Amino acid sequence: MVTITDAARAYLVELLAKQSTPGIGVRVFITQPGTPYAETCLAYCRPEEVNAEDEVMDLEDLRVFVDTMSIPFLEEAVIDFAKDKMGGQLTIKAPNAKVPKVNEDSPIEDQVNYILFNEVNPGLASHGGEVRLVEITEESMAVLQFGGGCQGCSAVDLTLKEGVEKTLMAKIPQLKGVVDSTDHSYKDNAFM
Repeated sequence: MVTITDAARAYLVELLAKQSTPGIGVRVFITQPGTPYAETCLAYCRPEEVNAEDEVMDLEDLRVFVDTMSIPFLEEAVIDFAKDKMGGQLTIKAPNAKVPKVNEDSPIEDQVNYILFNEVNPGLASHGGEVRLVEITEESMAVLQFGGGCQGCSAVDLTLKEGVEKTLMAKIPQLKGVVDSTDHSYKDNAFM
C-alpha cells in the first residue's frame, strides 16, 4: 500500500511528539483521486478523527490511517524525508494518484483514463492540448472531449483517428472506437 521510509517515520514520530494529544497519528488520503487534480495529503489524525473504514498501519511508534477510498490510488506510494540545510523536506510520491494502476480486469473507464493520462496527454501537452474521457457508451465507444490547443485545431480528426483511437484500441480490445464530443467551433486556443 504505502511505503514509509525509516527517515520519514522518524521525522513523523518527532513531529507527533511535539503535539499535546495522546494517541495522535497521521492520516494519508488523496483528494479528487483518479483525476488530473488529485493531491496526495498527509494530516494529523487525532483519536476522535479516526474513520472506522480507514486502513490502519501500525508501525513501531507510529500509527498511520489510510483512507479506504484512496487505497487503489496509493499503490506504490512512498513517503520519504530528506535532510537538508534548512532541516529537511517530507515528500510523498504517489504515481497512481491521478489514475489508478490498471490491468485487463479493471473497468474499461479506468483503462481508458490510464492510457489517456499516461500516454496520450503527455504528447498532446506539447501542443497545449489535452483529451479526457466523457463516458463509455453501451456500445463500448469512448466519448472523448478535447481541450486546450486541441479544441478547434484543424488536425484534430487526424489526432483522434490516427493517434488517440489507434492507441486506445490497440491496448483495450473490448473498445469498439472513439467519438469526439468537442465543440470545435471555438478556436481561440487552437494549435493550428
